Amino acid sequence: MIYGILGNTRKETIWAQVGSLIRWMEERGIAYRLHSDIASGLAANGELDAASCSAHEATDIARESDILLSFGGDGTLLQTAHIAGEHETPILGVNLGRLGFLTKIEVSEVQQAVERMEADAYTCVPRMGIAANIPGAPENYLTWALNDLTIGKTGTTSMLTIEAEVDGAYLNTYRADGLIVATPTGSTAYSLSADGPIIEPSSRVFVLTPIAPHTLTARPIVLPDTATITLRVVDAVPYIVAMDGQSTVIDAPGGLITLRRANHSVQLVTFPDRDYFSLLRDKLKWGAERGE
Repeated sequence: MIYGILGNTRKETIWAQVGSLIRWMEERGIAYRLHSDIASGLAANGELDAASCSAHEATDIARESDILLSFGGDGTLLQTAHIAGEHETPILGVNLGRLGFLTKIEVSEVQQAVERMEADAYTCVPRMGIAANIPGAPENYLTWALNDLTIGKTGTTSMLTIEAEVDGAYLNTYRADGLIVATPTGSTAYSLSADGPIIEPSSRVFVLTPIAPHTLTARPIVLPDTATITLRVVDAVPYIVAMDGQSTVIDAPGGLITLRRANHSVQLVTFPDRDYFSLLRDKLKWGAERGE
């Protein structure tokens, strides 16, 4: 088993944690690949000798590794998911952040997690993504998202008017600060903060959640993952499109944004004792009255 190691290099705690893990893995002959940013950071912080820090580019790590260890928070894991891309390399999120719905383990548990993966005591859970065609976006902009796609206003726009269709049938005209189209994975991200529902991640659906709608009748709606969703911003340019938190400004009026289920999945590593509902109880403090 080869482990690709990536992470959020802006977090100072990463260096001691990853350095300790690398030394532990080397003692046991466990193979790994270091992202170039991680390798240079470990050397600069004195965690590993520079000569022993063999660095690899992200695309090589995704292709050569059996499992990717993503050190950081949910944002870091989203970046790792885009690195894995259509390789579908399984990812284990190691939490260095705060809330963390995608990061499955805390950093103190990472050595135990590697031991369990070495013993084949883990599973990979596929998570669906959203594929998007966005007229007016730069050529190098994202084409799919694990969490969500959001249409939002710029600082000069008072409100957006967004027409939505599902499989060619008119759904609604949203007058709001924006609109979120989320996967089940993304239902606990921006959509949740905009009063969208929590969706169990194996569900095969999308959820459309308006942001601060002008009318109380504009409610979130859940749609099947077989649907083709088209969105058109009627009267405001420029506006912002963000996919998994990476935003771009669209200055082309009248373009139809088309959304479908992505052709590939993101494989997240989990363990038999880490079910989704225990995660919700832990992160949202549910079940407190039972002393859980």
